[in-house]
Amino acid sequence: MGKTQRRLAAVAATAAMAMSLGAGTASAGPFEVPTVPSLYNGAIMLGCQTVDQGQLPSCGEFDAFNTDDPAILNLNPFTTDIVILGAGLSPEGNIPPVLEERLRTGYRLATTYPTARIIVTGGVPKNGRTEARAMGDWLRGAGIAPHRITEEGNSNSTVQNARFTDQIFRDRGTTGAVVVTNDFHLNRAVLNFRQAVDGRIPVTGVIARG
Repeated sequence: MGKTQRRLAAVAATAAMAMSLGAGTASAGPFEVPTVPSLYNGAIMLGCQTVDQGQLPSCGEFDAFNTDDPAILNLNPFTTDIVILGAGLSPEGNIPPVLEERLRTGYRLATTYPTARIIVTGGVPKNGRTEARAMGDWLRGAGIAPHRITEEGNSNSTVQNARFTDQIFRDRGTTGAVVVTNDFHLNRAVLNFRQAVDGRIPVTGVIARG
């Protein structure tokens, strides 16, 4: 085990010890006190921010993503961005079930943290509209204020999702990112975003659920 992996293992072990205390979730005004699993993920997120690019895949082995609200949104719901990743639309341009799961989770986070900004990312237009436009329309129709939503509609892959969204982060001074996608996609997506930001800001993820 290399130096970086030993350091991350130590971070994970410390966080796991905290988890053994069995802390739960308590109300704190409009927000929730972070659960112990979310604190664990927060510790790993910060550890992964400090490693070299080549160590990022190994770093991701310590992530334990779940459906909990991430600690970073509790700590800073103002310049932490919620990033909802696109998925292929139907030939008619409609949203498939897998993408609706991502949107419902993003909507839940957006309503829990009403000062957080939302980025929807995905190109590949079908019937004249991109994934990002379809997602933006869905969120606006669900009651999310239009000024909170930024559409990135040029990307054609997860790598491009990350690269093009990072430019938005840079332009508006984003200090952290929460990536929302399905469980089978999340580890790879978070890795791509961590590679894109190159340690400049912390990145974590939330598993989408229906």
